Amino acid sequence: MVSGIGTALALHGGSLVSVGRRGPIIYSEETSSLSSSNNAVPRRIAAPETLGLDTRHEFRRAAIDLLDTLPEGRGRLVIDLAPTAHVDSAGLGALMLIQRHAAERRQIVALEGASDELRFLLTLTKLDDLFEVSGMKPA
Repeated sequence: MVSGIGTALALHGGSLVSVGRRGPIIYSEETSSLSSSNNAVPRRIAAPETLGLDTRHEFRRAAIDLLDTLPEGRGRLVIDLAPTAHVDSAGLGALMLIQRHAAERRQIVALEGASDELRFLLTLTKLDDLFEVSGMKPA
């Protein structure tokens, strides 16, 4: 186990789990059935329950670290937003910085399980074109 500021990292069942103040962020390989047709190497990360001012740095750092492990030009990061109940402007900024880092490396960021509110916010701010958005959060 490696300790950091407010976090603990451990290998658990083939997945790296980062436990922060707001719950686990899980990295793992995605099943091949969810891979895109361009032979992208997929990975997943679960966003915290609240993606905002208090969690943005840890989440952004974890996502960027994961992107850096993927091959340039073929990486695909799926951000699971199903457990996320609230995203504020700081959280939206973190998503934008993650996407910018991915774009610099010619990688894809997909948002999965986004709430209707987050989808509306992405559309309103014209950020919906930057991400692949799929699956709605169950009501």
